[in-house]
Amino acid sequence: MAFAAISGVAVTILLVGISLALVLNVTKLSRDVENDVRVQVAVEPKTTAKQKDKLEAQLKDIPSVKKVSYSSKANELKKIVSQYGSSFKMFGGDDNPLSDMFILEASQPQKTVTIAKRASKLANVSRANYGGSQTKKLFRTMNSVRNLGLAFSILLLFVAIFLISNTIRITILSRSREIEIMRLVGATRWYIRWPFILEGAWTGLLGVIVPLVVIDLGYSSIFNGVGRQLATSGYSLLQPQALIWPLNLSLLVIAMLIGALGAAVSMGRFLKM
Repeated sequence: MAFAAISGVAVTILLVGISLALVLNVTKLSRDVENDVRVQVAVEPKTTAKQKDKLEAQLKDIPSVKKVSYSSKANELKKIVSQYGSSFKMFGGDDNPLSDMFILEASQPQKTVTIAKRASKLANVSRANYGGSQTKKLFRTMNSVRNLGLAFSILLLFVAIFLISNTIRITILSRSREIEIMRLVGATRWYIRWPFILEGAWTGLLGVIVPLVVIDLGYSSIFNGVGRQLATSGYSLLQPQALIWPLNLSLLVIAMLIGALGAAVSMGRFLKM
């Protein structure tokens, strides 16, 4: 039964950890989209310096454009290298697949759609990216998934508490004679409860070890894969070092709490008998 309780905690914490990682990243990406007042205008590869100067002047003339800045494809690659590691240096020089960019800052976020449409029609522009309606719809869907994930995780926590309480109950029944003697000699309920609550917390602590390892390795792999694709669009996932330690600490506390709570529930029922 102890193994079943530890396994139950492990599965629960793994799913809760995945849900929390999803929630935090979806929240970050949603905010990035909502607060993004920039339009990234990619320049055609064979555009001359004179044509770029003309394009920059045309971009500055678009209404609601507050600022226009230029970033070469070499500079864009440097940004990706600084954010995702030196493995991207292999794309330097002639192998660089990125484009020279003009970064347009809008005076108001709601003007980015109009600015992007006008910029995309100019000569020597290959595309104009912004946090558009399709992207926002995507993140609205992800927010719904996030809410469902949170609800499911809460349900799993209750299941884990129930499983642990049943496990502790077996221990309590096997030591019922000892507990009755303690009650007869005047031991308080809390004095009797504490050993079982600590046992529940210990069960939670043992159950959280494997999920933490899986989540740490899994998130790092996802970050190196999906994060690189997002980088080309100007967005990014939370850095592993910024997510993993706070998440690990939160999951550790949650695991020990549900273990202790499960034991407290079971012990409370027994002492009322």
